[in-house]
Amino acid sequence: MNLIENAEEVILEPQRPARAAVIWLHGLGADGYDFVPMIPELELPGDAAVRFIFPHAPVRPVTLNNGLPMRAWYDILGLDGTARADAEGIAASQQRLLGYLRQQRESGIAAARILLAGFSQGGAIVLHTGLRLPETIGGLIALSTYLPLHERLAAEASAASKQAPLFMAHGRHDAIVPCSWGERSMQLIQAQGYEVQWQRYAMAHEVCDEEIGDLSRWLGARLAAAG
Repeated sequence: MNLIENAEEVILEPQRPARAAVIWLHGLGADGYDFVPMIPELELPGDAAVRFIFPHAPVRPVTLNNGLPMRAWYDILGLDGTARADAEGIAASQQRLLGYLRQQRESGIAAARILLAGFSQGGAIVLHTGLRLPETIGGLIALSTYLPLHERLAAEASAASKQAPLFMAHGRHDAIVPCSWGERSMQLIQAQGYEVQWQRYAMAHEVCDEEIGDLSRWLGARLAAAG
């Protein structure tokens, strides 16, 4: 795959014209390069011709980090589960992700062959955005994350988005985003009629080999189903 770099994102372009796309959001304090090394480990067939887009989050002050600036999709005000969510920051990142989705559609890739993926804070944006889409895409991948603004989902969930499969995974020993947050989010999402594959692994706030293997099989099946 060819690596394309610019100020806004990192792109892995397939050797042949792209037929599918995965837009992948990194976690708090990381950047778009974070998951690039993992892509070869997915061992997707070359004829899948998947374009991977890894946007960089903007640099902003993060309250949890004593106001010091770092790459973040929205501000984190606290980790006790009761802190007010940064709804404005979440909405801004949602619009940016929708822009990437629109770009891929305009490039000729069908919605059924576009997937949204994210880890930790990036996964929260994927869930918030993907569960509200007015069209059915190929699927959602949410790793070691939670559903922000969960109280809004019942009113804002879209019928089209419920047709997109969702892969959620979490580490049992995650001390950053507790596994209980992910599991509760999964239950709330399922209660609204979404199809969720839920996996837990013996790991912390990270990605493990077993998870990569499961994700590889799931992603391969989604691309095959899309034709």
